[in-house]
Amino acid sequence: MNTNDIRINLPASKSMSNRWLMINHLMGSHFRIGKLSSSDDTKLLRKLLTQLESNTSDIFYCNNAGSVARFMMPLLALTPGHHILTGDDRLCQRPMAPLINALRQLGFRVECTETEGFLPVQIQGGTPTRRTVSVDPLLSSQFVSALLLVAPRLPEGLSLTMIQRPTSRPYIEMTADALRQAGIDVRRSSNGRTYYVEHFIGHPKAATITIERDWSSASYFYTMALLRPDLRIRLLGLQLESCQGDSATDRFFSMLGVRSTEVRSPYRSSGRSITIQGGGERQKTVLFNCIDCPDLVPTFAVAAAASGQRALLKGVSNIALKESDRMIAITNELCRMGAVVKATQEEMHILPSPLHPTEPVRTYGDHRIAMAFAPLRLLFPDLEIEAPEVVNKSFPEFWDEFDKVLNSK
Repeated sequence: MNTNDIRINLPASKSMSNRWLMINHLMGSHFRIGKLSSSDDTKLLRKLLTQLESNTSDIFYCNNAGSVARFMMPLLALTPGHHILTGDDRLCQRPMAPLINALRQLGFRVECTETEGFLPVQIQGGTPTRRTVSVDPLLSSQFVSALLLVAPRLPEGLSLTMIQRPTSRPYIEMTADALRQAGIDVRRSSNGRTYYVEHFIGHPKAATITIERDWSSASYFYTMALLRPDLRIRLLGLQLESCQGDSATDRFFSMLGVRSTEVRSPYRSSGRSITIQGGGERQKTVLFNCIDCPDLVPTFAVAAAASGQRALLKGVSNIALKESDRMIAITNELCRMGAVVKATQEEMHILPSPLHPTEPVRTYGDHRIAMAFAPLRLLFPDLEIEAPEVVNKSFPEFWDEFDKVLNSK
């Protein structure tokens, strides 16, 4: 073990944390969950679940947390009473129609109070009249995950068919795997389009669930390893074999010459980490389909531009629907710094061009834009990142961990 490694403490996966919070709520809190994410989104979901349990208010405000709103919507539909689900202006612009339509197919009463297909919605909790539903998952896999999470508590279970290829398929599988781990019977059809979830009777066997470290958060340190090949960075607790879709970080950066090596601590039986170091051989042009990992597009685009690498990122059509319009945010900020970016609805092409600093990097209220551009401070030490506190949405400790690399000699 190299004791000179820069050791980075990554947060627990927000995606896994929120799925297990939902499962634990629906299964009667039988699981002990270790190492939950400290992100604002996970704290918000815990707060809303507590609010639902205590019946203190019928208004569930989700800020700009799309996954929280989508997970809460089927849960509120299944919970007797009158509920209002809403959020900030940006959240009320993000698509919800596929999930709303699916709940209506099942017989739930969901009414859009301003614009059809968007929050806010009024929900009259009750019992479904059907067990089969079809869902369009192209805009977000969260529509499917949200329904699968409540499926064990539907009286007859659920048969869910996806009518298109989903975005972020690994996150649907993450949901299905977590349900199976909780003792739920989840099956998938041979063509991969339909999920069958059985109604769960009784109580699950108590167990302790440990949440994986977050691959999305790891991606920003890969950019830093790319820009500082003299350093070796150890990502504590991370492992290469993961159900997280954003573990695609390793595959992308390997094409940019960043090597990943998984190591096991000799002092702990389960103490895995990954060491990363740049400086390896690069491909002339990087081609990568991001349809299963759209949250990584900001990281990949900035890394390619910063390294002077030609890159073609495909499968980016839904990044305009995130916490910000990430297509606009990435293109605007990189072009302000001298990059050449050619973007269509489906692709983003980064062409080699020298970068220069700009002040400040605008973050559009988006945590992933802030963290994706932060490694450029290795090139431009005085570069300012606007509203640095936005990282709290997913990685509150980001700047402390970032400084370990930034200040290394």
